[in-house]
Amino acid sequence: MDMRKLVGRNFARLRREKGLTQEDVSARAGFSQQYLSGLERGKRNPSIVTLYELAQALGVDHMDLVRPDVPTP
Repeated sequence: MDMRKLVGRNFARLRREKGLTQEDVSARAGFSQQYLSGLERGKRNPSIVTLYELAQALGVDHMDLVRPDVPTP
């Protein structure tokens, strides 16, 4: 399992579910839109502190960003 891709997918899904753009999260969390784009594409390796700050900006638990994908039936 590629954790970078998993975090990226979870981040993108949660961001969309909250109706937020990358720019919205950027303003809330203080990360550049370019960084968030790379994160969503699985190109970034975020620290645990970064995961926590992103989760706070999304209003979710930090574990939601690292939770494995749930297979659809």
